[in-house]
Amino acid sequence: MSDAQRTLAKEVFLNGTGLHTGEAVSVRVVPAPADAGIVFVRTDLPHRPTIPARAGQMVDVSKSVRRTTLCRDGVEIQTIEHFMAAMWGAGLDNAYVEMTASEMPGLDGSAIGFLRQLQQAGTMEQQSPRRYFSLREPVSVEEGDSAIVVFPDKEFRISYLLSYPHPKLRSQFVTFQQSGGATFEEAIAPARTFCMKEEAEALRTAGFGKGATFENTLVWDAQGVMNNTLRFEDECARHKVLDLIGDLNLLGEHLRAHVIAIKSGHPLNVKLVKKLTQTSEQWRLGSLQSATAEVMVGPQLDITQIEKILPHRYPFLLVDRVTELTETRAVGLKCVTSNEYFFRGHFPGKPVMPGVLMIEAMAQLGGIIMLNKSEHKGKIAYFMAVDKVKFRKPVVPGDVLVLEAELGKVRSRIGQVLARALVDGKVVCEGELMFALSE
Repeated sequence: MSDAQRTLAKEVFLNGTGLHTGEAVSVRVVPAPADAGIVFVRTDLPHRPTIPARAGQMVDVSKSVRRTTLCRDGVEIQTIEHFMAAMWGAGLDNAYVEMTASEMPGLDGSAIGFLRQLQQAGTMEQQSPRRYFSLREPVSVEEGDSAIVVFPDKEFRISYLLSYPHPKLRSQFVTFQQSGGATFEEAIAPARTFCMKEEAEALRTAGFGKGATFENTLVWDAQGVMNNTLRFEDECARHKVLDLIGDLNLLGEHLRAHVIAIKSGHPLNVKLVKKLTQTSEQWRLGSLQSATAEVMVGPQLDITQIEKILPHRYPFLLVDRVTELTETRAVGLKCVTSNEYFFRGHFPGKPVMPGVLMIEAMAQLGGIIMLNKSEHKGKIAYFMAVDKVKFRKPVVPGDVLVLEAELGKVRSRIGQVLARALVDGKVVCEGELMFALSE
């Protein structure tokens, strides 16, 4: 398969009942143009409202128990994770998903029914390149004794550890990778949703699980699975991987990373997807779009990209490259050459970089951190004060200044940055800088 985006070759029709609402629903999945993404359409409501399958539409899990729900302008689409996993497994990037109710059909509680229908329809290659989401540094989320860590990788892999305080459902470990080994269809898609017997009773009491049956949900009591037979010995862990794949598909881009999850569920999945999305938005807000359409977390900025954040220009732009950038920290480089304009009049017989320009270089890097935050988009960061400055050694032509800046206290329109400059690993200048943000 080429690296182009893909949509359906023909329409897909599905019917069923929502696991939680118990409502009958008909689904029609139709081809969509390149770059449209996966878009849900509520055909049962006036004006056919649409909801894109993206992280920004995800509902807080405290308001959507044991399922992933999207919401836009008060209109919801519930329990989409199995379908989204199937779309990923079928290699589909773009589709319109028309629904006659608020919840996707539960089918048999897994993704296999969705996947086989999509595979039967076939796929069609489109002109636009597929978009990928890659990392240059790990990203993690945790809550209680659950955690997910995402490491940079050249392909997509998931390792999942499940552990329940249950005599028949103890530790299970599953690893799945996109290339090599068992396919998604074989290893993950058939795994069904599950819950403990007491959880099922509590959900029913709370008004959920109206469409759940012993056929579409593995219910565990003290003796094991009730009125059903496992498809895999570790089917529950495999289903957790299925859910995670479906939730990660809400990134809108194909993730290239190794995901290691410990006892995670939808609440932590949602937290992870939102964190990954916020980090990628940080890249885009500075107009830092990769020429390969691949979003990089932990971006490096060249001079052209720096100029899209800072208003400074030659000869007063004193940061040549940013090698690390997060919401709170940045590392940059300033190559000091004999052609610098200031050497003409500052000790021309024995050129030394003025200390105030070292401070200015650190301040410009600090400004990049301030202006790269989404809430500061379009503002200007004015350098307004400096404190505790120390000059350790002179900087001369041929030196490479390694600038380090870390965001300190930020209050309303005032921000503090702790900065230092190094040459050959030794500090040459350091200080505390203050900025005022203005429209």
